[in-house]
Amino acid sequence: MQTLLIHIKQLLQVRDTPIHKVSGAEMANLPLLENAYLLLENDVILDYGKMENAPSLEGMNVVDCSGKIVLPSFCDSHTHIVYAGNRSGEFVDRINGLSYEEIANRGGGILNSAKKLNETSEEEIYDQSKKRLEEVISQGTGAVEIKSGYGLTVEGELKMLRVIKRLKENYPVAIKATFLGAHAFPMEYKENHQAYIDLIISEMLPAIAKENLADYIDAFLETGYFSLAETIQIMEAGKKNGLTPKIHVNQFTAIGGIKACVDHGALSVDHLELVTENDIEALKNSNCMPVALPSCSYFISIPYTPARQMLQAGLPLALASDFNPGTTPSGNMHFVVATACIKMKMTPEEALNAVTINGAYAMDLSTTHGSITRGKKANFIITKPLHSYYEIPYCFATNLIDSVWLEGKIV
Repeated sequence: MQTLLIHIKQLLQVRDTPIHKVSGAEMANLPLLENAYLLLENDVILDYGKMENAPSLEGMNVVDCSGKIVLPSFCDSHTHIVYAGNRSGEFVDRINGLSYEEIANRGGGILNSAKKLNETSEEEIYDQSKKRLEEVISQGTGAVEIKSGYGLTVEGELKMLRVIKRLKENYPVAIKATFLGAHAFPMEYKENHQAYIDLIISEMLPAIAKENLADYIDAFLETGYFSLAETIQIMEAGKKNGLTPKIHVNQFTAIGGIKACVDHGALSVDHLELVTENDIEALKNSNCMPVALPSCSYFISIPYTPARQMLQAGLPLALASDFNPGTTPSGNMHFVVATACIKMKMTPEEALNAVTINGAYAMDLSTTHGSITRGKKANFIITKPLHSYYEIPYCFATNLIDSVWLEGKIV
């Protein structure tokens, strides 16, 4: 059965010629069709065009989109949505003046989540995590990367990655899994970093490779967490086990991490709240996608990624949610788009490119997701009636979604 969407007010991110990403000034261009149709067959986009050229409605499952906007589903390339419990107490600690570092030094932060995760059964973690996944799907996310990193033990990390694998098997959303054993040093390894890195390399990675549980490897490359040399060890070991690097870097300090990530073939570098001219030069003409996480900056009151500086230098940029229990307890990509426009001064066109085609690139999904292109997955959002897609960032706290479609079906 074919499905035909008709009278679409604006069909966004229409790319006749497939592309992998957009960069610099190109990001200001969001190709669209006015008064359009969209034809689906099974789980893929078959065709689209102006309503005057629409095929016959006979025998079709017809969906009238009068006054509504259709855009590709969001591609969220950086999340931590598999976890146990929450860290709402730390939220109050920050209100009372404690910094991220102070909370971590008191045994909070990542180590707090690791303690909870290792005390919780795999089944319970799955039940908690699937609710969060269902929530982000309902908010328009059609592809998502999910990290481990709250186990920090062999069994804990494997438990998380098995939950991610199960989510991937049970839901129509595209899911990529990232191994983030190098998220923080457990207390017992605080004085012996190399012993923990050896555990990651000699025990965790072989077990993950044996069960084919991850696509990528990550590390928190930051002062007080994993040093440049330690992260390089992690990246090299990951690549030997078939895992491409996707690295947390430049959240609080710039210590040469971006160039090292580019040199070691990282698919993306994520956070970048602090960016130097040397970092920009390292990213130019590379295949590495910078990823900004504006709702993290919003939630913990740290600087925002300097989007204008990066785009003016000709770089691409993706936006992701960073959904996690400590610093961004939300995976709402509509809010990410709005925050990027309001706080990072990205235009609506730039922000929507960043959460669709560039987000797909940051998960190596550009050939199947992120644009309205013939042959790609029929993953898209139908909005409520709107005057213009400018209302997506403008109405930052309003639910504008009429329906979400994944693989050609309403979910």
